[in-house]
Amino acid sequence: MYGLLKGFRVVEGAAFIAGPSCGLHMAQMGAEVIRFDQIGGGPDFRRWPLAPDGSSLYWEGLNKGKKSVAINLSSPEGRELAVSLAAAPGENAGLFLTNYPVRGFLSHEALKALRPDIITGRVMGWADGSPAVDYTVNAAVGVPMMTGPADDDRPVNHVLPAWDLLGGAYAAFVLVSALLRRRATGEGAEIRVPLSDLAATSLGHLGQVAEVLTGGDRPRMGNDLFGAFGRDFLCADGKRIIVVAITPRQWKGLVEVLGLAEPVAAIEAELGVRFAADEGARFRHRARLFPLFEAAIAKRTVADLQPAFDAGGVTWGGYQSLADAVAHDERLFVGNPQFQTLDHPSGLTYPAAGPAATLAGEARGDLRRAPRLGEHTDEVLAAVLNLDSGAIGALHDKGIVA
Repeated sequence: MYGLLKGFRVVEGAAFIAGPSCGLHMAQMGAEVIRFDQIGGGPDFRRWPLAPDGSSLYWEGLNKGKKSVAINLSSPEGRELAVSLAAAPGENAGLFLTNYPVRGFLSHEALKALRPDIITGRVMGWADGSPAVDYTVNAAVGVPMMTGPADDDRPVNHVLPAWDLLGGAYAAFVLVSALLRRRATGEGAEIRVPLSDLAATSLGHLGQVAEVLTGGDRPRMGNDLFGAFGRDFLCADGKRIIVVAITPRQWKGLVEVLGLAEPVAAIEAELGVRFAADEGARFRHRARLFPLFEAAIAKRTVADLQPAFDAGGVTWGGYQSLADAVAHDERLFVGNPQFQTLDHPSGLTYPAAGPAATLAGEARGDLRRAPRLGEHTDEVLAAVLNLDSGAIGALHDKGIVA
């Protein structure tokens, strides 16, 4: 936890990954993030993976450090309460994060009627309001058709929800940008972050839109790295490693460590190319190069290659399961200061992830666990909406809050 956003209040009405991860990023930078859910939990409250007691480890992970209010959102009075929370007064409040539809009781127009300078960050599926999730957007932009074995035309769905994760980070960036403008001009904003636009613009930024316009779809090529030298290789001990050589220095180090200078030079002379100067040439002629590297790496174990690769400046890595990484990898999990062990609402005790960024020279604050559903209902209603105990009790009695 850091205090960069200390004193700011964000109200979150969102489910799944993109919206809650945005709120998580802001909470871990010090903002007070108040999340409201339907009584009994929203659509992601029991989403896998699950703890032994059936509670969602997914929900527990994405909502660390937030406050939880449980509201009957199917009732007019409950919806009015949610709108009041989102548009509550305060110089450093009026930041609302959601993935509810553009139109409805949480529309920007409804919120703006109560607070003209409100900033609404709305994560969406398609820009036209049609429903979508990361996986359906990914299918639409063609990434699964570029992924997988070269001799198989079936699409390969990604297990990593890249557009959701990017959407949460991008929404946090734009919310803070809009906040800076509001402090200078007093203007609010409605910010729409569709996953479809994130996917399309990202592929445009990477040159892939221009690529297909000029040369057609990129073919599937298994584990070969597009446009440079890179692939998985099997070592003498049966372990697999990935080796990548993009820069001239990386290529030179790899060739020297494996003792392949002469055979590589022979291929260069035959083809009239210089692999050290042209990463594209390494890719175009990878069918000639890979067998040399396969044979050289297959003669050596990872224990043998590791010190030689590291000393030679080779860019490489070993394949491992997440379970192995969590148990043994000191750079990623074991001893990584980004993780702190917490007692969680699921009843489990395990390391929780903090902010990925590190503020050099500044101490990290303690992480806070995810809330229990509705844990802060009374506290928030009193502090944010100035309701007294009698009014809060009446809401409980009528089943409006829990």
